Amino acid sequence: MSSSIHSPEYQVLRELLAAQRKSQGLTQADVASLIGRPQSFVAKYEGGERRIDVVEFLAIAQALNADPQSLFSAFVKNLG
Repeated sequence: MSSSIHSPEYQVLRELLAAQRKSQGLTQADVASLIGRPQSFVAKYEGGERRIDVVEFLAIAQALNADPQSLFSAFVKNLG
């Protein structure tokens, strides 16, 4: 697994988080507000300009009304 923010694995994570956000009817600004960050934070991790760490992942999952373990399992499953 590559550690680059431009790796195929990171693209899967970005797409998964963006899809979950959209399925909840949330904008990037909505998620940002829920996690106490600027909208640009969400835009940057969804756009591949910024990595997220595990603590941020947990906060994002909560904001997306998603179980973090289920979200992570979906990520692993989508890796192929």
